[in-house]
Amino acid sequence: AEQVLAWLLNPSRLRRVPVIEGRARRCASQEGNALAVSVRLGIAEDPRVQRLAELLVGWQWPDGGWNCDKRPQAAHASFYETLAPLWGLIEYQKVTADDEARAAAERAVEFFLRHHLFRSERSSEPIDPEWTKLHYPLYWHYDILQALLILSRFRPLDDPRMAEALDLLASKRRPDGRWLPEGYYWRPPGRSGSNVEVLDWGRRGPNVMITLNALRVLRAAGRWEPAAAAQATA
Repeated sequence: AEQVLAWLLNPSRLRRVPVIEGRARRCASQEGNALAVSVRLGIAEDPRVQRLAELLVGWQWPDGGWNCDKRPQAAHASFYETLAPLWGLIEYQKVTADDEARAAAERAVEFFLRHHLFRSERSSEPIDPEWTKLHYPLYWHYDILQALLILSRFRPLDDPRMAEALDLLASKRRPDGRWLPEGYYWRPPGRSGSNVEVLDWGRRGPNVMITLNALRVLRAAGRWEPAAAAQATA
């Protein structure tokens, strides 16, 4: 945490965050992940962690998300750069009851819901087919399971705009009750270069973390009860 906070809050680094056409162009998934993990580590009251939350609120785009696209014509937030900041703000406001963090999280939630978590507002087509596949871990990437998991930490999963993503997640469950990984954002262990995993994480499946998170989401949506599931398999 010390290393990450020192890096993210270095004054010279912050001075280089460009503001173009009134929008801060920042890869805010970095601050978002750092904020969430710092809160989970119990240091939400650290002034540096509070500063991360303030920066995210200040950098939020009018549509509720964040983006690092420096093209002046870019005016739509990025799914990749919005999900982690949402997680960070959710964790932060839970501990601090900060009103600005909560309001920013609400705006980010609405950003995802307007897109039904994976569809274009203009064409209603899937924005990226990869987002409907299941991955673990995500790092700064995006898929519907990770989006549903983070949303479940903030509010009930009862908005009708979540229904299609929930249906899709439920349909991927295997007969044995588990889920398989369907894609990978980083390269397997042993490769050279960057973006190489340290662990296998269950690439051949079934994947323990994908299954755990899928069950968490379905339970939060009222679609799975552990007692009922245990009785059905007894």
